[in-house]
Amino acid sequence: MIGKLAIVALAGLSLTTFAGSADAAVSVLGGSLASSCFQAAEYGGDVRDGIQVCDTALREQALSTRDRAATMINLGILRSQNADPTGALASYNRGLALDPTLGEGYVDRGATEIVLRDYDAAIADITKGLSLNANRPEIAYYDRAIANEAMGNIRDAYQDYKKAVELRPDFALANEQLMRFKVVRHGPNGA
Repeated sequence: MIGKLAIVALAGLSLTTFAGSADAAVSVLGGSLASSCFQAAEYGGDVRDGIQVCDTALREQALSTRDRAATMINLGILRSQNADPTGALASYNRGLALDPTLGEGYVDRGATEIVLRDYDAAIADITKGLSLNANRPEIAYYDRAIANEAMGNIRDAYQDYKKAVELRPDFALANEQLMRFKVVRHGPNGA
């Protein structure tokens, strides 16, 4: 009989510390306000100014459906960073309704669902984002690991943290989380 493998998280994960800390903006090219919205979501700066730029772009610019959807997703990121998970969720929903092929939108919505403690929805959305080839899969695996761990799916959480590090070895947050796990091999008699 082959021995069993147990994976144990040595310390609890603080969801408020880690959830939503890794977002993936959706690019909008050109010198438009929508592009400035992307820059704010991707690179930071004053969050309130970024939200205002995104709102103005959505109100005043003629945008393609894809760019309007991307701008909604980027607005969601900024709302999330501004501690407005309900507003962020609304922005993600509107963006994904316009263009359901934006994998980053599902990953980012999943991160917000983690903050809202809707872990089943988070896992489903992040998995969907991965299936749509989100640009930063390491973020998706990291976020899904958080949701899995919160649900008590320790083995799945471990595998997702491990995959995040495999994809990006210098991913400090994922490496820190992996250090909390201990893999224990049990012999054929459970010893």
